[in-house]
Amino acid sequence: MAASAPLPPAAPAASDPPALPAWPMVPACYGWLALDARGGWRLRGEIITHPGLLAFLDAHYTGDAHGNWGVDNGPQRVYVELAAAPLILRLHPDGRLVAHTGREATTTGPVLVDADGCAFLATDLGPAMIDDRDLALFAAELRQLGGTPAGDEDLLALIDGQSGPTLRWREVDVAFCARAAIPGRLGFQPHPQAIGT
Repeated sequence: MAASAPLPPAAPAASDPPALPAWPMVPACYGWLALDARGGWRLRGEIITHPGLLAFLDAHYTGDAHGNWGVDNGPQRVYVELAAAPLILRLHPDGRLVAHTGREATTTGPVLVDADGCAFLATDLGPAMIDDRDLALFAAELRQLGGTPAGDEDLLALIDGQSGPTLRWREVDVAFCARAAIPGRLGFQPHPQAIGT
């Protein structure tokens, strides 16, 4: 019986996808994207209104170990300039805190109030500021240690940085902090810079 010729190598299965090329090395982007004090996204100063782009930004927005916040756009990291804090929170009538990204947040640390009466706090999502449109609701929930509602004199003493009765908000301590010191206290960079510069 004659020997048969060797078979040619098998072709790849039709179901195997072609290999994708590796992502190119793309430098990080600074100075283009910003978050305003009411949680509005801005691109080179212009407010972003496109629903698809807003959803993308909200879904891909994260902080890094250095306190810089940004959006991953494929292989590129686009860092975000912060007018106030990485997250802007709205107070809902049912007591929920909802970030500008649409995610619900939980307070994890003290509330810091600056000389303008703005309230900053640590949350499970990251450092945040309460939207200024909700500061009246925030102030109405402030209590002295014994549970008595805080009065106008308590609020004025707080924003003046004077020592007075300790105030609490939702069982969390409230303290005065100069605005310039808040990023360091809460661990974020308002103006991200390239690592090593």
